[in-house]
Amino acid sequence: MQPGVTEQEARERVEPLWDELFPAERTRIVRLPVDRDDIRAEGAEVRLRLDGLGSLVRDLAAKAPDARRAAA
Repeated sequence: MQPGVTEQEARERVEPLWDELFPAERTRIVRLPVDRDDIRAEGAEVRLRLDGLGSLVRDLAAKAPDARRAAA
């Protein structure tokens, strides 16, 4: 994950763009950091892919300036 980017900051970068994204892109964003998920009656186990998280943060960082300009 990119140094200095918190979960809250990542969410704040996605939120303004979310409604503008195609469903396929939304799916890609949600799946990117997930390596595997196991759902059972007693609970869920989700394994995260660190390179996927880093890629997502880099994508969001690149799109964030555009989102701020569009919101202004």
